[in-house]
Amino acid sequence: MTRRSGLRDLPPPSYNKDMKSIPLRRNTVVLVAVLFILAIFAWAGWANWEYRRQAAEKLLANTAQGELVAVDGSGTLQFHSSLMGKPAPAFTLNDLGGRKVSLAAFRGKAVMINFWATWCGPCKVETPWLVELRQKYAAQGFEVLGVDTEGDDLEPSDKGGWAKAEANAGKFVTQMKVPYPVLLNGDSISRDFGGLDDLPASFFVDRSGKVVAASVGLTSESDIEGNIKKALAE
Repeated sequence: MTRRSGLRDLPPPSYNKDMKSIPLRRNTVVLVAVLFILAIFAWAGWANWEYRRQAAEKLLANTAQGELVAVDGSGTLQFHSSLMGKPAPAFTLNDLGGRKVSLAAFRGKAVMINFWATWCGPCKVETPWLVELRQKYAAQGFEVLGVDTEGDDLEPSDKGGWAKAEANAGKFVTQMKVPYPVLLNGDSISRDFGGLDDLPASFFVDRSGKVVAASVGLTSESDIEGNIKKALAE
């Protein structure tokens, strides 16, 4: 009897400890979730900074060869190449038929030297404009030289790779019905034109062989036509 009475006098068991552990676990989960979200934001911020850093380095690398300048005080930016007003760099490249074609052979004509590649989306947009404008101004002494940069990552000894690059360029020319000369291995002369970090890149040469305009990236058909007229007028 004494032993039972003792048990009856004991206080009832408390569940407060167990009940408190549930909110504690929830708080821990919330804290982990918050830390995870903060980590994602931190990573996104770093990735954005890294992208901007690389873009800035790329821009600085290009400033030695060209820069963006305002046009006519309008605030519109236009690419200004360091080749402006200078003779276009001489070059000789093979065309799709294996013939050697030199820039010097077009002296006396206004020429648009257009660096492009089949994998370049803006180039695909631009090409129909070039075909149309070439047909429009050819009688006035204008020509386009399409310089393919398909093999920018190929070694000179990679014959299979070069054959594939040439086949891709040929297929593109056929599909787009390109009437002007298309030259291969444009990367071999890219340094002379300031490097080709962005495509398309075009240089407009007047009848005397002097660069009178340049553009990088997709512009507009009217901008291209304006540069053609400038090359023809010089």
